[in-house]
Amino acid sequence: MRIAILSCFYPYRGGISQFNACLYTELGREHTVKAFNFKRQYPEFLFPGKTQYVTEDDEAVKIESERLLDTANPFSYVTTLGKIREWNPDLLIVRYWMSWFAPSLGYITRRMKGRCKVISILDNVIPHEPRFFDTPFTGYFLKGSDGCITLCEAVAQDLLKLRPDIRYRVIPHPLYSHFGEKKARPEAERKLGLLPGKKNILFFGLIREYKGLDILIEAFSGLGEEYQLIIAGEPYGSFGKYAEMIEKSGAKERIFTCLHYIRDSEVTDYFSAADVAVLPYRSATQSGISSVSYHFEVPMIVTDVGGLKESIGDKGTGIVAPEVSPGAVREEILRYFATPQIREDCIRNIRKAKKELSWEAFCSRLIDFCKTL
Repeated sequence: MRIAILSCFYPYRGGISQFNACLYTELGREHTVKAFNFKRQYPEFLFPGKTQYVTEDDEAVKIESERLLDTANPFSYVTTLGKIREWNPDLLIVRYWMSWFAPSLGYITRRMKGRCKVISILDNVIPHEPRFFDTPFTGYFLKGSDGCITLCEAVAQDLLKLRPDIRYRVIPHPLYSHFGEKKARPEAERKLGLLPGKKNILFFGLIREYKGLDILIEAFSGLGEEYQLIIAGEPYGSFGKYAEMIEKSGAKERIFTCLHYIRDSEVTDYFSAADVAVLPYRSATQSGISSVSYHFEVPMIVTDVGGLKESIGDKGTGIVAPEVSPGAVREEILRYFATPQIREDCIRNIRKAKKELSWEAFCSRLIDFCKTL
């Protein structure tokens, strides 16, 4: 089968690009695959981080792609459509995670539908930080899809609110397995400059309002001297309010911050040092962080929002705080460390889940779904 993937690839960095690289590689084992990439994802003034691109000291899988689509330039929509039509795929796969992409991607999918099968992989249908135009834009985009893949049931339910008639399949987020092996904990702690012998709590990934870092800092401020908090990731926006909270927490000497984009080669150190990863999100669908935690066999504490309970709590790979509050998160942290059996059970369930969450399994289910359309 000839499969075109339209999304972001190298030189863009981040979880979406990493996912696409893994998808491209696995599908390429049995199919002819071509990557169609963005020339520009966002105008710089709309991007809240430092850079959208891989830097010299980053590591990233260099997928060969044709960089064509500029979301802010409608002329590029026509050019990209023409190039995809010229390549003549049997299947077009498109990633969709925010409504900014609806006009450009929707223009192309609506004009490819009927020429080939079109499948959209939906990270979100309703964004974490919604705007008034999200619903009409997403509705426009979805009309170009023959079927959709969602990575959790919560997103599938959001999808059905907009398109109750659409064909879809839920296929859980596969594991990120390109970060290498877990290190010895003392080695990782030394490399990161952490205090040895502490109970290490990890907050990992891009720092955005909906991810609830402030909730975790407040929860941590009520924990004893034996606990240590590691905050690792690039802030999207100002870190000022979090810095002020850390300063006032009474525990700032036990809170370590690494406020930059974490390169692939650095990820191992953080998860090798961690006893548990905490995802104190205010809203969520699925989380790519859980896939990294699975790879390193680090249990998780999550809030009961979106697909987190479904993808983590129901699988027994972590525990779920019953509400989104510092007190609830603190109680689950205390329970986790007070009950060694919880950790043992979580790790056993993670090992079981790892066998099911391979890229081979994901792509096999995607192709099976395609055959039904």
